[in-house]
Amino acid sequence: LTNQPLVTMHMITLILAALLLWWALTSAARAIATGPNSEGNDRYRTCSRLGQLIEVIVIYLSEKAVRPVLGKDANRYLPFLLTLFFFILVCNLIGLIPFVDVQHISDVLFDVDLGSESAMDWAVFGGTVTSNLAVTAGLAALAFIVIQVHGFRELGISGWLKHLTGGAPMYLLPIMVPVELMSLIIKPAALAIRLFANMVAGHTLMATLALFGYMAYNALGWGGVIGISIPSILFAIAISFLELFVAFLQAFIFMFLTTVFIGQLSHHGHEDEDSQKGADHALEYGDAPAHG
Repeated sequence: LTNQPLVTMHMITLILAALLLWWALTSAARAIATGPNSEGNDRYRTCSRLGQLIEVIVIYLSEKAVRPVLGKDANRYLPFLLTLFFFILVCNLIGLIPFVDVQHISDVLFDVDLGSESAMDWAVFGGTVTSNLAVTAGLAALAFIVIQVHGFRELGISGWLKHLTGGAPMYLLPIMVPVELMSLIIKPAALAIRLFANMVAGHTLMATLALFGYMAYNALGWGGVIGISIPSILFAIAISFLELFVAFLQAFIFMFLTTVFIGQLSHHGHEDEDSQKGADHALEYGDAPAHG
């Protein structure tokens, strides 16, 4: 433990992702905000491409994903859920940009000396921080806290304890209560592992494709490189587009399942039955094996 650095590459990348997200969202908010009366009807127009993109995403997530599940509580949790989505998305997208590779190449070309034993031992920032289980576990811990705080606020302590039993008879409580307590941990843990596994799997596949040329060179020389590089590059491009889709998908799944878990600890009257059925169906879908 004494040899571990106090500040890691992923820590710096998380800070940069947060700053980038703050800049993007504040810029979009200024573009979306209603202008002065002197602009006429144009004051309602979003005046930047970034603002238009974020506005569309926010409207879709709030009206199609969050509000149908949470109902009257949607406005209370929208800031947290949207921040969760955009932060995970920014971290995923940063991982698609080869910042680490550029730093390694610059070390070799310009002989950068940072006291490391090898040119491949250092990078200041970059990488996919959501492929770090500690990062995804931290995000899941935040979701867990919000879910449980909502449960206590909505149901009270007695209602929260009653939720653990599910209306089961007394003789089943020794079985039901431990299982339900475990489920409180398993749900956010599944969020962390799903995001971590999908990010690791996609980048491992891309790294394997990138190594085909090196392996062909060692085995067959430059002739092998020319033969294998073209198909491997084409497949890498296709996988890159798939990873771009997965970056959005996994951010959405993390945010949406957090929404569903919050909704499960809410009071549901007759007017919310349809929303609860939709939430239960979404939970069943979301707990299917992760792929990407």
